[in-house]
Amino acid sequence: MQFALKKMGLDKKERIIFFNDIFSVGPVWKLSEEIGVKSRDEWMKQSMSDKFFEYNGYRERFEMVMNQINLIPDGEHVTIWVSDNAHEQTGMRYIVHLLKEKNIDITMINTTAAYKELFQVKKVKYKVLHTGEIPSEKLQFIYEQDFGQFLTLITDHDREELEREWLSLGESHETLRVWRNGRLQSITEDYYDDFIVKKAKRLFGKQNEFISVARVIGEVLGHLDQYLGDAFLEYRIRKLINSGVFELEGDLRSRCFYSLKLNRNESD
Repeated sequence: MQFALKKMGLDKKERIIFFNDIFSVGPVWKLSEEIGVKSRDEWMKQSMSDKFFEYNGYRERFEMVMNQINLIPDGEHVTIWVSDNAHEQTGMRYIVHLLKEKNIDITMINTTAAYKELFQVKKVKYKVLHTGEIPSEKLQFIYEQDFGQFLTLITDHDREELEREWLSLGESHETLRVWRNGRLQSITEDYYDDFIVKKAKRLFGKQNEFISVARVIGEVLGHLDQYLGDAFLEYRIRKLINSGVFELEGDLRSRCFYSLKLNRNESD
């Protein structure tokens, strides 16, 4: 989006604020408070970081974006670009909550609907899992259209409902969320473990030889209907290694340095 705005000469006029995060995974319990930000930071540090690299800066970046949102003055107009996935839908509810005391108009562009309407090829089944999958030139095209059909005003009633949903999420201790039938659902973080094992079995085949974890993650991502990110999948694979489902070859410091195969009992 930043590249698209720059190409249109609007990068000085339009300001983009974004979280470098994936809100479909990790705790959002009391995320509007210091204790919740600390809890999410600790979970990310322990679960999602590549141990070969030093983990740093997550909390500082997170709080910086929170402050940018809190400093938006009354009278501004905010447009949230959001697609149909738990990451962006959770993030939208969080942003609406952070703006709850502001006297501003908020509109939303559903990029899933816009992409389907403008770019979907007939007889080709493809669904955008998240806005980041859309190339900058197509985001530019959406922006330059008369996209009123995709632009929705978030009414006071809508904001109250989104706020209620956010407060409910903020009381949950689950660390995984999915988008099903137009609604957010909180589920246990091991929900996709069986799916990971199933796709791994298909990849390993009858030989069940060691394969790099990156290939396994790619196989799972290629068939997943949710946007969870590769770091979360590796986190669950590490859990499956620890529980004996997978055998390990190499060094767990980084996904570049280890491979895995199914435990003999699992491959039967």
